[in-house]
Amino acid sequence: MLLRARVVFAMATAILLASAGACRKKEPPPPPTPEINQDSVAAAERALADSATRADAARRDSLTRAQAAENSAREAARLAEVRSTLTAPVYFDYDSDGLSDEARAALDAKIPILNTNQSVRLRVAGHADDRGSDEHNLALGQRRAAAAKRYLTQRGVAESRIEIISYGEEQPTMEGSDESAWSQNRRGEFEIIAGGDRLTPPS
Repeated sequence: MLLRARVVFAMATAILLASAGACRKKEPPPPPTPEINQDSVAAAERALADSATRADAARRDSLTRAQAAENSAREAARLAEVRSTLTAPVYFDYDSDGLSDEARAALDAKIPILNTNQSVRLRVAGHADDRGSDEHNLALGQRRAAAAKRYLTQRGVAESRIEIISYGEEQPTMEGSDESAWSQNRRGEFEIIAGGDRLTPPS
C-alpha cells in the first residue's frame, strides 16, 4: 500500500513538472551580432576625409580670389589717383602767368610720378577767361603753359617730355561772367599723350 502511494505521488509529480514546462513560454534566441564590413567603414572614412579636403580647398580658393580682387581694386585705385594727380590742372590769377603756392604744390605732386614713369609725356594747355582780346588771351595761355612746363623742367623733367599749347579763351571749363567762372577758366590743363597705359605709382 505504501509502495503504491509512492508510485502515485511520483507520477503526479512528473505530470506537474511536465505541465509546468509546457506552460513556460519559449524565449527567442538573441539576434545575431551584425558583421562589420571594414571595407564600407574605410570607404566612408575616405569619403569624409575627401569631403573635408575639398571644403578646405574651396575655402582657400575663395580666400585667394577675394584677396586677389581686393589687391586688384587697391591697385586700380592707386593708379586712378596717380592719373588724377598727373592730370590735375593748375590755376592762375587774373591776367597773370605767375604760379601760386597752390599751383606749385600741384606741380610738385606730379614730379615723383614723372620720375617713376619715364615714358610718360604730357601736353600742357594754357587757358584764359574771356576778358581781353583773343590775341592777348592766346598769348597769355601760352605763357601760362610755358610757366608750368618751366617749373617741371627746372626740377629735372626732360623738356622733350612736355609739349605746350594755348587755347586762349576758346575752351572755358565754366560758362559765366563772374569771378567764380573766370577763376576756373584761368588754368593750365595737363593731358597724358604717351605712357599713360602703363603707369606705375611712385614708391
